[in-house]
Amino acid sequence: MINIVLFGKPGAGKGTQAEFLKEKYNLTHLSTGDIFRYNIKNDTALGQLAKTYMDKGDLVPDEVTIKMLESEVDKNPHSAGFLFDGFPRTLAQAAALDKFLESKGQKITATVALEADDNILVARLLERGKTSGRPDDQDEEKIRNRYQEYNEKTAPLMHYYEAQNKFHAVNGIGSIEEVTQRLSAVIDKL
Repeated sequence: MINIVLFGKPGAGKGTQAEFLKEKYNLTHLSTGDIFRYNIKNDTALGQLAKTYMDKGDLVPDEVTIKMLESEVDKNPHSAGFLFDGFPRTLAQAAALDKFLESKGQKITATVALEADDNILVARLLERGKTSGRPDDQDEEKIRNRYQEYNEKTAPLMHYYEAQNKFHAVNGIGSIEEVTQRLSAVIDKL
C-alpha cells in the first residue's frame, strides 16, 4: 500500500496533479477541500461549520478535519492506497494521521510538495476565481491570508516529514505534463 501526502499552497496544482496520480497509481484521492465543498453545497452541519472558517480564509479546526478524514479512510477499506490532498496541514494533524494509519497497519509512504512563487499562484487563483465561483479565489487579500496560514501552520510539516526521510519537493511551475513527469519521477522511486 502506498500513501502519499500532496502539499502545496492554494493554486499550486494539487487538484490537477491528484487526478493524474490517483489514476496512475490506483490511489483513493482524499481532498479535504472537495469534501468540505461537498458538505457546504449540501448544507450539512459540517459544511456550515467549515464555511465559517473558509470564508475568512482560515483553516478548519483540526478536530473537525481529522474526524472527517478518518471517516473517509474507513469508507475505503479495499483501497490500494491514499492520496491525501490538503491534509495534514498542521503538526497535530500529521501526528493524528500517523497514529490513525498505524492503528490500521499503515503509514505515510512519502510527502510531495508542489513549490511555486506566491505571485504566480495569486495570479492563478484570481484567474480560477473568475469561473470557480469560490469567494476565497476572488479576493487577493484572502488568498494572501491563506498563504500566511500555510506558512505558519503547514510549512513546519516539511521538517516533520524530512526527519522521517519522507519529504520531496517538486517544482510546480511549468506545463501540467512537465509537473506530472516530475511527480512521477519521485513516486516511481518509492
